[in-house]
Amino acid sequence: MEQFKGLQKSLYIWTDSGELDKRVQTLKTATGGDVAVENVHRLSFSSYANSSFDLIVIECAQLTDSYVKLLHMLKPSGKLHLFAYIGPAASLLQEIKLSGFINCTEDADAQTLTAQKPGYETGSSARLSFAKKTSNVNVWKISGDDEELIDEEDLLDDEDKQKPDPAGLKVCSTTGKRKACKNCSCGLADELESEKSAKAATENAKSSCGNCYLGDAFRCSTCPYLGMPAFKPGEKVQLADNLLKSDI
Repeated sequence: MEQFKGLQKSLYIWTDSGELDKRVQTLKTATGGDVAVENVHRLSFSSYANSSFDLIVIECAQLTDSYVKLLHMLKPSGKLHLFAYIGPAASLLQEIKLSGFINCTEDADAQTLTAQKPGYETGSSARLSFAKKTSNVNVWKISGDDEELIDEEDLLDDEDKQKPDPAGLKVCSTTGKRKACKNCSCGLADELESEKSAKAATENAKSSCGNCYLGDAFRCSTCPYLGMPAFKPGEKVQLADNLLKSDI
């Protein structure tokens, strides 16, 4: 009982009245406080207020449904002490834990069980804050001393630095488009005509091997029909409309 020294108010729950006064006096001497006495069979009819005791001692404990009531009767961090208990210690400890007690321990030599009420009142509540913490750090602030900046020129390769071909950018000064006017004198009409002739020559290219219509597997490396589907000899190659639509 020395571990309960200094507790001001205790409750002793008894089952055998023999030498009851002696046991109560021993508890009173150990704690140095007041001790109330209650019979185990009258416990369910008692009207003790919540948080009334610092310590509750039970002899020959065989309670199955009163541990929750004892929890309410104890003050926060109050102690529950069982000695000379009846039944397996593991079963009693499980019942005590399920009733809300914590720090449940067993002293097999002394045949005692000790448990503690949590350090808050039963049914108490606390406000929870789910607000996100704000930081005063400016995430957009860049210090030239701390950050190594990338040279923009390093992001460009030689191809990016090449100037476009002026010939391909040539437009008519009259129309403002790449379309020659009626009396073209700048040379755009001749250029467009040569491009048109080159395209027609490609379209009208004739096979030198006679296997172009069979498909890419039978075509040579310079065949003008590379990449086109197979076709019948003399047939104009055209793609069906369904091949121009997306499958998705």
